[in-house]
Amino acid sequence: MLWVPGPPKKRGVGRKKPRLALIHRPKYDDWSLPKGKLDPGEGWQEAALREVREETGFSCVLGEELPAQHYLAQGRPKEVRYWAAVPTGGCFIPNREVDRLEWLSPKKARALLTHERDRELVDALLELLPDRVSG
Repeated sequence: MLWVPGPPKKRGVGRKKPRLALIHRPKYDDWSLPKGKLDPGEGWQEAALREVREETGFSCVLGEELPAQHYLAQGRPKEVRYWAAVPTGGCFIPNREVDRLEWLSPKKARALLTHERDRELVDALLELLPDRVSG
């Protein structure tokens, strides 16, 4: 899950809640977190870095692993693994797979996410972040 520390608070002491990257996929008309499939011979972390780069345009550094998700996709079992990830460079360019990217507060991200399972990842990320970046 790609995130950045929140902006400074108005009074200059501390920060607001972090901002989370959500993507809109026109094929499914949903708001989701960057994710994808393993390429042959690819490890989970390698896939996570590649998928974030492909879907958001950002390179990142992976932090702690978040809970894995297990569900059916087109009738087939799917496992998706996530990490707390901080961008190190790049920029979003709309493409065929992802046409929008929004940096949102956790509250706004929860409201916009299409799938409940993604909301659970927001909570898991916030539990990992130190108080100084999570508000």
